[in-house]
Amino acid sequence: MTKPSRHYDADVLRRITDVTLGDYDRTAREFWAGTRDHDVSQNRAALIDAIEGDPPYSILDFGCGPGRDLIAFREAGHDAVGLDGAAEFVAMARRMVGCEVFHQDFLALDLPAARFDGIFANASLFHVPRQELPRVLRELHATLKPRGVLFSSNPRGDNQEGWNGNRFGCFLDLETWRTQVGGVGFIELDHYYRPPGKPLHEQPWLASVWRKVESIGTKEG
Repeated sequence: MTKPSRHYDADVLRRITDVTLGDYDRTAREFWAGTRDHDVSQNRAALIDAIEGDPPYSILDFGCGPGRDLIAFREAGHDAVGLDGAAEFVAMARRMVGCEVFHQDFLALDLPAARFDGIFANASLFHVPRQELPRVLRELHATLKPRGVLFSSNPRGDNQEGWNGNRFGCFLDLETWRTQVGGVGFIELDHYYRPPGKPLHEQPWLASVWRKVESIGTKEG
């Protein structure tokens, strides 16, 4: 694990993507078996409770994996769409959920403008290298409707990034994460650590909820 002090060129970014997604593709069935029963209802509720207006809502499950949370959102009556870069995950989610699932690399997004009420980025955005994070966050901002909501949950750290086996990760602390997300036109609504009911040193996940504002620097009254 290294501090994010160097610039990754296009070839290195391609390798980061290819190796990380390749690992998820190779282990897709094991990943599903190991995560299908994880209880992240607290995270789904944090997103839904922050969205304004009456449901059902249009939700983008960003990094949907095999489709666990897509199933939950759709069973709750929402119009949920998945997105993942791993081909095996996309195939599994389409098969199990039967809904629209975008097959898109996080570093090469092609998202519709102002389509979604909320984005559920659960254990996904930490795979984006820090130098690319502002651009990716701006693209998520653009695909949200006015005053739409972004939920994220990432493993936290001391602002390090690098390889953990065959997966690349970026592990930011709260203040750095606030700077990144707030800097592209979101305001923070809430944050908390997971899993619930543990002391802080046993809560490796940082969850946060953000509202889209119309332009960078805009503040709610």
